[in-house]
Amino acid sequence: MELLFTTTLWFAAIGCGLMAGVYFAFSAFVMKALAGIPIANGVAAMQSINRVIVSSAFLPLFFGTTIAGLALAVLPPLFWNADSAIYAAIGGAVYVLGMFVCTVAFNVPLNNKLAAQGPTSEEAALFWQTYVRTWSRWNHLRTAASAAASTLFIYAISLR
Repeated sequence: MELLFTTTLWFAAIGCGLMAGVYFAFSAFVMKALAGIPIANGVAAMQSINRVIVSSAFLPLFFGTTIAGLALAVLPPLFWNADSAIYAAIGGAVYVLGMFVCTVAFNVPLNNKLAAQGPTSEEAALFWQTYVRTWSRWNHLRTAASAAASTLFIYAISLR
């Protein structure tokens, strides 16, 4: 069980770090770049990104890290009485709530609404500004939650 806990911690720390990087890129420059080009092009580009991302290495990392985070949020307090277990549990909770729940509750519905529109439609043009602003706000939270969870997992590893 010790090896499983340590392996899961390492996987979660690295996975959360990678996820934070992906989300940071969108928060720092991708969404700003898409918002700065003609609306139809921005909509079409984001629709393409959303189609491609679900068949890329992103999705296994997204779900794998979420499963690891959930396991670390729930299991360590039941099996270990070490400081590392506390930080692992907090990191798991931060990640699952701040990244996964946020994604499912906010970013994915926005993506679905955008996907249902033609890039050159009047509806897409009206929705685009709200989409960029709202999607980006929730993405900032995902970035922070992923980075915080990675930090907590690394700290938990350092305590072992």
